[in-house]
Amino acid sequence: MSEENKNTQQNPEAPSAEEAIQDLEQAEAQVEQDLEKALQEAKQQAADHWEQLLRVKADMENLRRRTRIDVENAHKFALEKFVNALLPVVDSLEMGIQAAHNENATIDSLREGMEMTLKLLLDTMAEFGVERINPEGEAFDPQKHEAMTMVPVADKEPNTVIEVVQKGYSLNDRLVRPARVVVSKEAE
Repeated sequence: MSEENKNTQQNPEAPSAEEAIQDLEQAEAQVEQDLEKALQEAKQQAADHWEQLLRVKADMENLRRRTRIDVENAHKFALEKFVNALLPVVDSLEMGIQAAHNENATIDSLREGMEMTLKLLLDTMAEFGVERINPEGEAFDPQKHEAMTMVPVADKEPNTVIEVVQKGYSLNDRLVRPARVVVSKEAE
């Protein structure tokens, strides 16, 4: 008996060589199909991710552009509210000039109009964080005051502001212009 017949007779359930080759070919075909399917799924997933990346990139570019435009507009129109608040002051000044040309205008009425306009201006500036520095009678502070001169005064403590030549201003507690002052010193 041949070797093959012996194996078949000894183990009738064992596959023949042809069957084993067929099974192997089927398995290879199945693996190839599974690999092809996995490759297609991976390609589809890569395409989906690429599309998502492009969308996110476009969204980021749009966000940058909108932010840049918003910042440009903020710079252009930052003073719009302040300008709108100053317009009544301008109107008041124009009315004062017209009143000065009127023959019936008195110095008292013009002074009263100027004082009201100044109050309106100071109130408007205060709304935006601008404060006046009027240190008369206070101790000299080189951080807020600029000494124009020193004068010997017997009845005042040294380094006391005795006269304000020009008032100072601060914006949100930051000095814009120091108050120009005359300061006392010890009498000789």
